[in-house]
Amino acid sequence: MGLPKSLIEGHRRFLRDKHAPERGRYAQLAELGQTPTAMVIACCDARADVSTIFDAEPGDIFILRNVANLVPPYEPEGKYHGTSAGIEFAVQGLKVPHLIVLGHSHCGGVAAYRHRVRDKVAERGFIGSWLTMLDDLKIDESEIFEFGDETAFEFAAIRSSLANLRTFPFIEKREKEGLLSLYGVHFDLASGALLALDDNRGSFTDLHAARDGAIS
Repeated sequence: MGLPKSLIEGHRRFLRDKHAPERGRYAQLAELGQTPTAMVIACCDARADVSTIFDAEPGDIFILRNVANLVPPYEPEGKYHGTSAGIEFAVQGLKVPHLIVLGHSHCGGVAAYRHRVRDKVAERGFIGSWLTMLDDLKIDESEIFEFGDETAFEFAAIRSSLANLRTFPFIEKREKEGLLSLYGVHFDLASGALLALDDNRGSFTDLHAARDGAIS
C-alpha cells in the first residue's frame, strides 16, 4: 500500500512551491548542519503545529513532540528516555539558547488525565503511565476562576515540565551561566493567541502585551 493520496499531493506541492524556490537554503542545511534558534517541546496533537504557529523556516526550530508536552525529571538510570535524549542533544550538542515548553488548549492528554487516568490506577497502558507525571500538579485556583478548569490544568502541566527541565544538571548549569533561557507558552487553538508564563509574576499573560517575556 502506498501513502495516502493527500500526502503524496502535499509533497508534490512542497517540492514545487517551497523546496524549489529555496533550494539553496536546503542545500546549505544539508551541507552545514542545523543551528536552530530554539528548542520547542510541544504536544503531538496534530492541531498545534509548531512551525506554523511561529511561522518558522526550515532549520529555525528543533522540535520535540510527545503526549501533553511533558518532560520527565532527570533520571540517568534506565533504558529508554526519548524525550530526555532529545533535550540533551539540543542543549549539549546544538547549544540552543532558548528552550520552550509549548502547551495548547483542548489538550487531549491533559483531559485524559483529568477525567480517567488519575482515578484508575490499574491497566494504565503506555499513555496512562506517561501521564502519571501529572500526579503532583499544583493548580492555581485563580487561574481556574479566570481561564477555566481545563486551561488551568494545561498551565500547570507547562509549569511541571519547566520544573522538571531544571532538574537536568546541564540545563541548570547553562541557565545559571546565562547561556540558556527557559520559557512556558500556551497556544489557544481557536483564537491563535499565545500566552507566555511571566517568571516574575508567575502568571500567564498575552505574549505580545508582555514584552519582557517575549523571545528574541
